Amino acid sequence: MTKADLVEQVAEAIGPGITKKDCALVVDGFLNAVKRALANGDHIEIRGFGTFKVRERKERTARNPRTGEPVKVPARTVPVFKPSKALRKRVAKLYGTDDWGDDDD
Repeated sequence: MTKADLVEQVAEAIGPGITKKDCALVVDGFLNAVKRALANGDHIEIRGFGTFKVRERKERTARNPRTGEPVKVPARTVPVFKPSKALRKRVAKLYGTDDWGDDDD
C-alpha cells in the first residue's frame, strides 16, 4: 500500500465531508508528528495498534557476504515498531496462524 492508497482509504472512511487533498494533509501531519517524536527520542503508543519507539543497537561484528571478511558495524539508533497484541492476533487470524493461545479479542 502506498501513501496515496492510504489517503484514499482514509478519505473513504471519513465520507464525503473531506477532500482527498485535505485528507492527504492529515496523513502527512500524522507522519510528520511520528517522525518528530522519534527524532526527539520520544515514543508513540497507539492503543490497539502498536508502539513506535527508538532503540539503541550495540556495536557488532558482521561478515561481508562476498568475501566472508569480518566487518565492524558501529552502534546506532534505529526506529522500531512493536505491534499490539490485538494487531498481532488479527494478522495471525488473517493468515491462518491463529495460535496465540488465548480467546481475547
